[in-house]
Amino acid sequence: MSPTRSRPRAAVTARGIAALAATTLLLAACGGGDADAEAGGSTDEGESEQASGEAGERDLTLEVGTVLPQTGALAFLGPPEEAGVLLAEKHINEADLGITVNVTLGDSGDPDNRAYATTVPQLLNDGVQVIVGAASSGVSKLFIDEVVAAEVLMISPANTSPEFTDWDDDNLYWRTAPSDLLQGEVLGNMIASDGVQNLGILYLNDAYGTGLEAQLTETFEAANGAIVASESYNAGDTTFDAQISSIMAENPDAIALITFDEAKTIIPAIDAAGFDTGSLYFVDGNIADYSEDFDEGLLEGSKGTQPGPDLGDDFRDQLNEVWTEAGNDELSDWNYAAESYDAVVLAALAALAANSVEGPEMASKMQEVSGGAGEGETVSDFAEAAQIIVDGGVVDYDGPSGPISFDENGDPTEATIGIFEYDANNQLVRQN
Repeated sequence: MSPTRSRPRAAVTARGIAALAATTLLLAACGGGDADAEAGGSTDEGESEQASGEAGERDLTLEVGTVLPQTGALAFLGPPEEAGVLLAEKHINEADLGITVNVTLGDSGDPDNRAYATTVPQLLNDGVQVIVGAASSGVSKLFIDEVVAAEVLMISPANTSPEFTDWDDDNLYWRTAPSDLLQGEVLGNMIASDGVQNLGILYLNDAYGTGLEAQLTETFEAANGAIVASESYNAGDTTFDAQISSIMAENPDAIALITFDEAKTIIPAIDAAGFDTGSLYFVDGNIADYSEDFDEGLLEGSKGTQPGPDLGDDFRDQLNEVWTEAGNDELSDWNYAAESYDAVVLAALAALAANSVEGPEMASKMQEVSGGAGEGETVSDFAEAAQIIVDGGVVDYDGPSGPISFDENGDPTEATIGIFEYDANNQLVRQN
């Protein structure tokens, strides 16, 4: 699918939501780099180099292109992510503080249909300065080097593979979602605390699936649990009977599904095999509203994890407003909407702080505007943050996805992992 230009819309103000302290500590511990950076700070030298904003009006135009899933195995993530981008565009342009954002929406697809192979070159040829995407870690791996070579800033709202922490990216790749080192730890401890002793795992054999499976395994085994079977499948597979049979043969108490949209095929197959589908565990790649997909009660009692704080009704209403104004049906999932919103806002703030829309220059300010360096003034509203920069100050932006606070690797050092349980309607109820 070709990228499509979005339309300007009216402004609404979003609320920032703080991350849970316990989760923040877990993520800071696995963030990488020196101790100061892991804690969200910086060296004195780093502060003097980065906190160098100058007062004065700006007149910048920032071209943002998205490479998010409109098709493929993660297509259910596309609407909330694109809605987050459009809402950020709206807020930034209505603020009228020296930067105008133009968004072009494009399809990432997945490794099977390869929509990104058309979208990315088209966006780069059109002169975008920021690419937001992809959602899938496996897809991002397939075009990140192309974006870096073009010296374009790349921010993913949903990449969670630990591989990106050490990627050779010339400081141009950033992500507003936490590494799966955190989600895997939270998920493993939750499963153990539920009394599960023998766990089976079915996972996608790609950067996302293998990384999350490894961390889940390490955490669950450290809690004295046993992984009795761990079976993988490849992107594009449509039948999973062999993997399910192998897992069932080991009599697990529960099964963790590290999948994408294939869950809609896997869940009925697990049910047909005689396993209790109230003893399944989900992750961000497949945790969704299944009320229209399965019979009532099929998933009742199953649980899952999803990065991100509780968005609240206000932010959800704003997302629905901008999404339906664009001619779409109302949103039913909210996964990574806040992270997508914050990706665009942080790029715009970095452009203002650098007084430039060149990729490397914006990248040099990303850690500062997120609060990972520079000891800026903490705010949760774009207009307020932009005004501080225009006045010559330093800002620490905390958005609806949380405090963020990038480390020098482009990873957020503060985040929240939500825990959810399915009700009788196969809908999600947040537990924390």
